[in-house]
Amino acid sequence: MTAPFLSLAQILNRLALTARRTLREHHPTPGGTCPVCRTAGCAVAAAARDVLNTIKQLRWHDPAGR
Repeated sequence: MTAPFLSLAQILNRLALTARRTLREHHPTPGGTCPVCRTAGCAVAAAARDVLNTIKQLRWHDPAGR
């Protein structure tokens, strides 16, 4: 389904799944570098963490607890 037919909760769930998958792919090696970007401070992983933190904050402030 496309976005106009999804609820906010469904959209947030899809964003969270994508961010988690991105973090798995960009997980640093024991040497501390990203295997995809080959840098020490992976901007993609940082952005995925920011998305997950934002979703967590949105769910925390939702009075319905969704």
